[in-house]
Amino acid sequence: MIGRTALEERIRLALGRSRIVVMTGPRQSGKTTLARRFVPADSASYFDLEDPVSLARLEQPMTAMTGLTGIVVIDEIQRRPDLFPVLRVLADREDSHVRFLILGSASGSLLRQSSESLAGRAEFIGITPFRLPEVGLRMERKHWRRGGFPRSFLAGDEESSAAWRRDFIRAFLERDLPQLGVRAPFPAMHRFWSMLAHYHGQIWRASDPARTLGVSEPTVRRYLDILTESFMIRQLPPWHENLGKRQVKSPKLYFTDSGLLHEMLGIRTSDDLLKHPRCGASWEGYAMEEVIAALRPDEMYFWATHNGAELDLLAIKDGKRLGFEFKRADAPKMTPSMRIASEDLALVSLTVVYPGTRSYSLHRGVSVKPLRELISSRIC
Repeated sequence: MIGRTALEERIRLALGRSRIVVMTGPRQSGKTTLARRFVPADSASYFDLEDPVSLARLEQPMTAMTGLTGIVVIDEIQRRPDLFPVLRVLADREDSHVRFLILGSASGSLLRQSSESLAGRAEFIGITPFRLPEVGLRMERKHWRRGGFPRSFLAGDEESSAAWRRDFIRAFLERDLPQLGVRAPFPAMHRFWSMLAHYHGQIWRASDPARTLGVSEPTVRRYLDILTESFMIRQLPPWHENLGKRQVKSPKLYFTDSGLLHEMLGIRTSDDLLKHPRCGASWEGYAMEEVIAALRPDEMYFWATHNGAELDLLAIKDGKRLGFEFKRADAPKMTPSMRIASEDLALVSLTVVYPGTRSYSLHRGVSVKPLRELISSRIC
């Protein structure tokens, strides 16, 4: 069992100041385990909307929840969007002695529904699979290879880990996507996800997948947006401003979990990973997710020009522009692209993240840092 004390403390603090706390994140990422640290699963205050008994109890939601005190958990809230207005009424009662901890696995639709009904009443916390600081910095290679989903990371051997990921992917494509509005058959969606794996770390173009699947480009974009809302894919938007240069205006795509990416690429072992042509792109996405989780920036972009200058991650935090490059190399060096990005984007700093062991400076405002050191320092 891996403790998630930092997340538990964030949730505890949020419940202390807000009557409604919404935890969003992918399926099987540990939301339910965290919620049960606050309310036991067999409590009358715990509602699991995938459980027929809980659904029956909520046939009359005002009756079921009126009179409850302490923390009330509602798991998989996206299955009952009609509960949001009820929660607003209950939370607004002056004599209320209840806090609601809401769990959801689909971000976009969930946030739209809740923002309409719970505006100014709810606090949101994003839950990810295990991050490297949670499993231990010395586990970096295993964490990169297997990803952070608890059952994948904690599996007894590589085959068990891969088997769990295969089952997860099949269940997600066959069960979850239809509930989110995707009616395409499993083989087509599996083929689409395989195509996305080869787009990992690259600029997205809808034309090729649309042609391969025999659907329109708007349909492919809708599929991609749904995978993004389900936390499976990150669409990193481009940054562009008036610089007198032609800049890329399409998003970059990344699998948010390296283990799922590796399963779609047919990578099962360390040797498979290190020999694979997408190894560098895999590590880039893995390191980027760890940096984003540690930094928690206000805004995130990538930047590229048609002349070849680029920046993997432009993070805006407290009004400051922070640049990050991710290099799976022994000793990264200063490049013209880094110099151009630093100057054109007016970066406060540019950090080159790599899997080495020592930090060093490349230029004024440009430094090289090991991933482990960077995230353990919380990127201060």
